[in-house]
Amino acid sequence: MKATSMYICLEGLKFFARHGVAPQETVVGANFTIDLKLKTNFIHAAQTDRLEGTVSYADVHIAVKEVMKTPSRLLEHVCERIAERLFHDFPVIEEIDIRLYKENPPMGADCQKVGVAVHYDR
Repeated sequence: MKATSMYICLEGLKFFARHGVAPQETVVGANFTIDLKLKTNFIHAAQTDRLEGTVSYADVHIAVKEVMKTPSRLLEHVCERIAERLFHDFPVIEEIDIRLYKENPPMGADCQKVGVAVHYDR
């Protein structure tokens, strides 16, 4: 048996943050949801049942939480900052898929959430 692709996935990470273009968004803030799919080779961890050789999703959460604390105007910019941080902190990550959603955006429409999805290669 041979694994051909390996991913660490974090789905539905919830954060309160102050990202947005409108001045009120940086004051009032909003709820955000993030889904991450991190491509890495964790065959050693799979074979040995040890954390070494893989990516700790708890450490990923901490890194993303820190990035989310700094306001940005655009969701696209937030994704860029998250990818930069994860590639820096976790050299074994080869690719990153990010979906970032802002819940109940202030845009004058009945909308549950808006978001962006980005794929990054190292």
